[in-house]
Amino acid sequence: MSSTREMRLRISSVKNLSQVTRALETVSASKVKRAIQANDRTRPYAQRAWRILTHLASQAGHQSLHPLLAEREEINNILIVLISSDRGLAGAYNVNIVREALLKAIDFKTQVSYITVGRRGRDMLLRRNRNVIGDFSNLTANPSYLEVAPIGHMAVDEYLSHRADQVYIAYTDYKTMLRQEPVVRKILPFSMSETTEGDARYAKLSKTSFVYTYEPGPEEILHDLIPDFTTLQIYQSVLSAQASEHAARMVAMRNATNSAKDLVSILQLEYNKVRQAGITNDMLDISGGAEALAQATA
Repeated sequence: MSSTREMRLRISSVKNLSQVTRALETVSASKVKRAIQANDRTRPYAQRAWRILTHLASQAGHQSLHPLLAEREEINNILIVLISSDRGLAGAYNVNIVREALLKAIDFKTQVSYITVGRRGRDMLLRRNRNVIGDFSNLTANPSYLEVAPIGHMAVDEYLSHRADQVYIAYTDYKTMLRQEPVVRKILPFSMSETTEGDARYAKLSKTSFVYTYEPGPEEILHDLIPDFTTLQIYQSVLSAQASEHAARMVAMRNATNSAKDLVSILQLEYNKVRQAGITNDMLDISGGAEALAQATA
């Protein structure tokens, strides 16, 4: 049985750990709000860009307007942009999105390569000997559009150079503080049928009977808009994934704090038992000594 000193040290260490987990929970809660606000700020541009793209993509012969609109007959290579976290302590957050991406890759039944965003996903893929062609780790806590733009440029270049016939993005979609869903969806070639719930909201705005006149022309507009919109989708996915990561970490730290409190209660009870047993033994020793002394002097 542990001594009272060892029990006190253990109780003290568990209490200190609970203070750390409580602080991490508070920090993660504030980071969730910032990530959601950053994602909301991108929505007006995304809505207008979606409206133009869906209008042009609904026209006859739209696939000839831009190579990023053209579906390829044979799908030999697929690229997945996998968004995970750089840090742990987020429960099953990273495991869930990597598992979802790997299951999707099995369904493709063709060669799959990856661009990873975040160390955790990269390490898990490398341990499974997957083909990682790009790594973007150590993003800042509040990444800007320019910081994420190289990811979109690389994905577009892989598609245009025919090293990838389809491009998918795998990320964790933030729903609520207690609900985050892993999602794998196609972003290239651009297609109105491949939408998320957010894209569906943009699609509702695009249903209009207006006739648009584009200047300088549809080809010139699509030349700039489609790559930018692809990067914007990746940027929004990164922000949603960060919000999901912080929410998952907040829940994990809350559970850890509660577990630490329960453990402290158990240890405190055990400490009281050990302390009481020590006091009882001391009293027995004193009474035994007093009785022996009385017998010796009789």
